[in-house]
Amino acid sequence: MSRWIWTGLGLTVILFHLGLVFSGLVPNLVARPLHMALALPWVLILAAKTGPERLSGFALSVLGVVGCVWIAAHHDQLADQYGFLEGGFQIALAISLLVVVLEAARRAIGWPLPSIAVLFLAYGLWGHVIPGEFGHSGTPIESFLGTLTIAEGGLWGSLTGVSVNVVAVFVIFGAVLNAGEAGQGFMNLAMAAAGSLKGGAAKVSVISSALFGSISGSASANVASTGAITLPTMTKLGYPKRLAAAVEAVASSGGQIMPPLMGAGAFVMVELTGTPYTQIIAAALPPALLYFFAVWIGINGFANRHDLPAMPRDQIPTLRNIVVTSLFFLIPFLILIWGMFGSGLTPQYAAAMAIMAAALLLLINGKFELDRHRTLTRIEAACLAAGRQVSMIGAIILCASIIIGVLSITGLGVKITSLILSGSAGLLWPSLLLTALACLVLGMEVPTTAAYVICVSVAGPALIELGLEPLQAHLFVFWFALLSTITPPVCGAVFIAAGMVGENWLRVALYAIALGIGLYVIPLGMISNPSLIGLANDPQAAMLATAKIGVGLIAISKGVIGTQPIPWRLTLTALGLLIVFLPIEFISPGL
Repeated sequence: MSRWIWTGLGLTVILFHLGLVFSGLVPNLVARPLHMALALPWVLILAAKTGPERLSGFALSVLGVVGCVWIAAHHDQLADQYGFLEGGFQIALAISLLVVVLEAARRAIGWPLPSIAVLFLAYGLWGHVIPGEFGHSGTPIESFLGTLTIAEGGLWGSLTGVSVNVVAVFVIFGAVLNAGEAGQGFMNLAMAAAGSLKGGAAKVSVISSALFGSISGSASANVASTGAITLPTMTKLGYPKRLAAAVEAVASSGGQIMPPLMGAGAFVMVELTGTPYTQIIAAALPPALLYFFAVWIGINGFANRHDLPAMPRDQIPTLRNIVVTSLFFLIPFLILIWGMFGSGLTPQYAAAMAIMAAALLLLINGKFELDRHRTLTRIEAACLAAGRQVSMIGAIILCASIIIGVLSITGLGVKITSLILSGSAGLLWPSLLLTALACLVLGMEVPTTAAYVICVSVAGPALIELGLEPLQAHLFVFWFALLSTITPPVCGAVFIAAGMVGENWLRVALYAIALGIGLYVIPLGMISNPSLIGLANDPQAAMLATAKIGVGLIAISKGVIGTQPIPWRLTLTALGLLIVFLPIEFISPGL
């Protein structure tokens, strides 16, 4: 019985967010609180591990849902209050909502992000007693809490708007797509493209993870799904376990930087930079291709070192299977791309059309057979996956919105920007180093999207003030926020992959760093070669910069992974770094 309740709630989540796409303008203080109300039961009740946790989660869900519905029902009245709470009931409501959001985020992803949010709340409430420039003038509690909870300056701010209007729709798209045979289509296409090559099983992992990772938006989810197929295949073919796990971790991490979807990051970037979505994915494409190119070169190096075989011919699917199963993701993807680029529809409207196409494809299998039981099972899987994933991202973004709201109310963001500028003596590269370090440390504790949002909110203005274009600064921060997926001591994708093959995680991490060397180098290449992300404006310069950095990555990868004497490998690595960081103008002065 409970399974059908959760399936029904998942269907409600899907219909609500699709309804927002087709119904026109819905007031933000209606759509955003209802989005939170639908998310709370998933993270507070369904994910509970013990009886007491489930009971407390139920109580918190009721409290949060009632509060959200009250705000939606009284949005006209609250708009006239301009973020100022009136009376004890509204103050209690505001405190309750903040507590519920913090606990939902804690249950969803652990203590780190809610702890940071609590510190920011404490600063907003008592920061006026801090002496010096890092104190603030103080804000009445009715205004401070009201801005965060009944106005569009905190929980219901623009970041939550991205989650409601765009991210949720694409997460639903991914859930519906993967409930059918699209995942097998990804795998078949990858096996056909790379299975017969040396180290073919590893290259299949790279291609399938790049395809799947863009829509999943989670390195960990990517490892768990594609790794369930690729890891056993690699280990059966005799690949060292540490290499097999490293390949999957690195390839899965790259999915979050791969257009056209880039998980949630692309749409958050649209909101924070004001840059059109099409321009963002055009800018992100060359660096993402370079990343996977570097991984491919690294696999070649390890294939030579370990004499890794190709996949057996009997494991490579037939042409018919490849074509038929590929249709399960090609049809929705073509509708999505046609809608965004051919018809000029908004990304969320195009995604809604693609969802409907993917839902129709749940009716049949690769043999074009109809099966009522299979279809119902797939619909159930799509509803449950959509509910869980939308709620997980919603809990993260709502908690991050508290931090963004406090930064705005207190002016702390401006003060941190000034600190970065003074600490780096007004120089760009020291500022980049400080920002990269902050992204790495923060990314070890919170998901990539949240780490990106927090870091870019405090460091982005400083980087822009030092001469970077806004999109350049945001892509730099986004890439470095991803570092923690493969970089010790906390490397989520590595932990999961290592556990799936039963290998020591540190050994896996060392191989992952070597394979994923592009993740450390390419963001810096974006800074020294701005034309790399200028595909939409100057395709020729972008392609030249891509080719130049690609040559540098070949040298770096061979230096890091090769079997030549150490002096020769160090020379190759240094030469590769020089090629990557040398501005394209030195090679083609006319550009």
